[in-house]
Amino acid sequence: MTATPTPTAGNPRRLLVTGGAGYVGSVVTAHLLDAGHRVTVLDDLSTGHRESVPAGADFVHGRVQDTTADLLDPGYDAVLHFAASSQVGESVSDPEKYWRNNVGGSIELLTALRAAGVRTLVFSSTAATYGEPRTVPVTEDEPTLPTNPYGATKLAVDHMIGAECAAHGLAAVSLRYFNVAGAHTAADGTTYGERHDPESHLIPLVLQVARGRRDAINVYGDDYPTADGTCVRDYIHVADLADAHLLALGAARPGEHLVCNLGNGNGFTVQDVIRTVRDVTGHPVPQITAPRRTGDPAVLVAAADRARDRLGWRPTRTDLASIVRDAWNFEQSKHPAQQAR
Repeated sequence: MTATPTPTAGNPRRLLVTGGAGYVGSVVTAHLLDAGHRVTVLDDLSTGHRESVPAGADFVHGRVQDTTADLLDPGYDAVLHFAASSQVGESVSDPEKYWRNNVGGSIELLTALRAAGVRTLVFSSTAATYGEPRTVPVTEDEPTLPTNPYGATKLAVDHMIGAECAAHGLAAVSLRYFNVAGAHTAADGTTYGERHDPESHLIPLVLQVARGRRDAINVYGDDYPTADGTCVRDYIHVADLADAHLLALGAARPGEHLVCNLGNGNGFTVQDVIRTVRDVTGHPVPQITAPRRTGDPAVLVAAADRARDRLGWRPTRTDLASIVRDAWNFEQSKHPAQQAR
């Protein structure tokens, strides 16, 4: 039997969120505030947006590697670490940036945590640490063989965290995301969603086509061994993802580095996504079949049993149409003057 995670609601904490002006970081910050926690967001705004920092959070403009040591003090209860460079293609063309930002920044964060006596960390990791998995659904026991510097740097940080837990008693949880999508409306009515530039995620790209902001969607390969020949991916609603972070704060145990996959355990093909966008938006989505991309697995679906057992986490927003509808509402709210097709 594993211990039930300590709930965070009703137990207010002082928390630092690095990268809290980004997509996932802003949604998690909104959840933390709605749960009654005191939150400080640290972000250099290189990819995040100042207006995405939820009202009620304190904001510090700066980089993790330059600011964390001065910012952290023993009054903080935990850190949730999202700050990272995260574009796979860019990591291949500019690997130095990824080692410097992702690994270098995390080294400085771990040093500052130890110096300040802050002993709990929740880390935003990724399924890219697995590379091309041998078995599906993917469990945490799958060999970690990343195929790009982005995945390699995230795996390096996971290793660093594990060593910190063993040597210095840090309580840490790494959450390995699969495909995050959708948008979240906080208690004050503010909606938070994807605003990447450049955008590389399928659902917002397809929605841009429906919105008239992009001519067509490229479908990379239609000859995979799947139901319709296109790749299968596991999409998780960003609000479900945020729920897992709050549970992880309660599940972290001194001296343990807990690694959990986060996904629905269900897969949807590229064509499933395109059809769903057409249904939800009522707009056509022209598509272009392009050659396969190197390194794209046919099927990538998470086994999230450990998150269920150790965190008590169960995703509740698993319907693809609901995920797309939330993302579509956000897309329209951010581009109200743009006419859809």
